[in-house]
Amino acid sequence: MQLRNYTMTWCWLVLGLLSMTALTGCFSDDDEDLVGNWVRRSDFEGIPRSNAVSFVIGDYAYVGLGFDGEDDLRDFWRYDPLQDFWTPVDSFPGPPRRAAVAFGLGDRAYVGTGFDSDNEEEFADFWSFNPTAPSGSQWTQVSDFGGAERYDAVAFTDGTYGYVGTGFNDNWLKDFYRYDPASDTWEQIVSLGGSKREAAVAFSNNGLHFVGTGRNNGVYEFDFWQYDTSDGTWTRLTDLNEDDFEIARHAAVAFTIGDKSYLATGSNGSIVSSVWEYNAGTDEWEEKTGFEGALRQDAVGFVVQGRAFVTTGRNGSSRFDDLREFLPNDAADDDD
Repeated sequence: MQLRNYTMTWCWLVLGLLSMTALTGCFSDDDEDLVGNWVRRSDFEGIPRSNAVSFVIGDYAYVGLGFDGEDDLRDFWRYDPLQDFWTPVDSFPGPPRRAAVAFGLGDRAYVGTGFDSDNEEEFADFWSFNPTAPSGSQWTQVSDFGGAERYDAVAFTDGTYGYVGTGFNDNWLKDFYRYDPASDTWEQIVSLGGSKREAAVAFSNNGLHFVGTGRNNGVYEFDFWQYDTSDGTWTRLTDLNEDDFEIARHAAVAFTIGDKSYLATGSNGSIVSSVWEYNAGTDEWEEKTGFEGALRQDAVGFVVQGRAFVTTGRNGSSRFDDLREFLPNDAADDDD
């Protein structure tokens, strides 16, 4: 594996007599050797939140739901990366919730599962979003998720089907289900290998699909898996705790740009800033420039028009609305 030793130090930001509300990453000189740059873009215009969802349809990204520290939310916003501009769209018609899943398929997106903080209730309902429908009718309820109610699950797509699995509902879970939008039906598939988990990540790269990280009963899982849709099998890949590096974490984000995938933000007992690039062709990880905003977990990440962004999230009781674009091949620049 092509890995670098990385030393990260932490600095605490204390405002007056208030308790610490956010961490910012301070990096040693070793970080100067890493590649990748984070650029701040137009803030997310909704309420600062954590545990939101995001999906992409065509040239736009959408962010919504989540938890603002007091209430679960239902609003959704569309992001136009060319204009760097946010616009509200129809609010989610189901109960407000956090820690749901979402995935885009063609000209639709699908949102479901999640948790109602007020009633301590997990959900299995699913909804379809049509951005071209008239305002007030963009959401349609579809068949409930094929498994048990849950939150902090993961989702990915292969362009034809959506896949949802893992999560938590008074038990850590590893089961997986495939959604067929043509027939509006769910089918159980082979469960994820290895450990049960919640707040993991899933991403796709060149027709391959990956699930890893997450937490099971307080343990940060390091096994990393590839799913093959052609034969329905899971293959264990290089573990995420090799050679003195710490990729394992939970409540992180993952996204793919071109032929490389990226893991950022999250927590492994402490909030982490490190960012890792995954080469699916070689099953190797390489460290990139760390996340440059306030350190966070429970954020969302998305790629739209070939550009990668991270927004929202939390650190303790602080929740965020800043939007950061990641340029993986640029030199780091703290001034942008």
